[in-house]
Amino acid sequence: MSERFKRVGVIGAGAWGTALAQVATFAGHKVTLQAREPEVVQSIRADQQNAIYLKDVELSPDIRATGDLAELADCDLILAVPPAQHMRAALTAFAPFARDDVAIVLCSKGIERGTDALMNEILRDVLPHARGAVLAGPSFAAEVARGLPAAVTVACDDAPLCARIAASLAGPTFRPYKSNDMIGAEAGGALKNVLAIACGISEGKGLGRNAHAALITRGFAEMSRLAVAMGGQFETMVGLCGLGDLVLTCSSSQSRNMSVGMALGQGMTLEEALAGKVSVAEGVQSAPAAVDLGRKFDVELPLCQAVNSVLQGEMDVRTAIDALLSRPLKVERA
Repeated sequence: MSERFKRVGVIGAGAWGTALAQVATFAGHKVTLQAREPEVVQSIRADQQNAIYLKDVELSPDIRATGDLAELADCDLILAVPPAQHMRAALTAFAPFARDDVAIVLCSKGIERGTDALMNEILRDVLPHARGAVLAGPSFAAEVARGLPAAVTVACDDAPLCARIAASLAGPTFRPYKSNDMIGAEAGGALKNVLAIACGISEGKGLGRNAHAALITRGFAEMSRLAVAMGGQFETMVGLCGLGDLVLTCSSSQSRNMSVGMALGQGMTLEEALAGKVSVAEGVQSAPAAVDLGRKFDVELPLCQAVNSVLQGEMDVRTAIDALLSRPLKVERA
């Protein structure tokens, strides 16, 4: 059994950050959870509940909420869970307090818009001496926080560190599998959000189960092609952080990204689809970055391109669907 980390901190108290703090308490840790919003800190301290992002889930008393990143300075394991587009700013703010030997697990799924960087590339830019890992997989925050069973991937190119992180987070209902493929884990986690918007559009438009199954299958092919071109492993894509995460995110309105797609399919504008949502739909920001990466690595991504065209207002939903269905017939390849 690998040695466990002793002090766990979580950066970001959205739904997933709060759920992961809860997971760490299930594994026996006392956790310091940093929140940007003072009202979240107050809610957790006063009521043992994150009333803004994770309603109706009673949180462990072993979660200590704070608004001050300096209070994570003594942590030897950090779970970084801000929205992907804010990962660089969050790590930069934490840098003055980071221990030299700190392990940072990147738990946000997305591609940075403007740089097209994955989260582990941002970590290398901001904290080059930190020991990095990625956590991804099929995991709705509310279910995880309630202690319902879930399995995820912890990816790290340092095998002993990967084993130590997995041992530190494993609990009675939370099962981390180990991988050495950080690129594959991140590519799967980012593209599945874009593809979930496509599945949501299909659902909102009433295109049926056949179309839904086709979108997941061909979306998996796009995800796999890009991940491998970027240096990831195809085996990773058929696992939890690839196919597993894709199936979950594309199959339930619990998915923020799928719910945005459903609204678009029902005729709403993007602004209307996003209105009133407190949690971030990462696929909206990752879509243009995914298209950029497809061009960079010469990988065909017709579904991601169609979603991005709808999000950017370049096509309406009906035109995007017609364009996909009228593409030249091809041999099926993953």
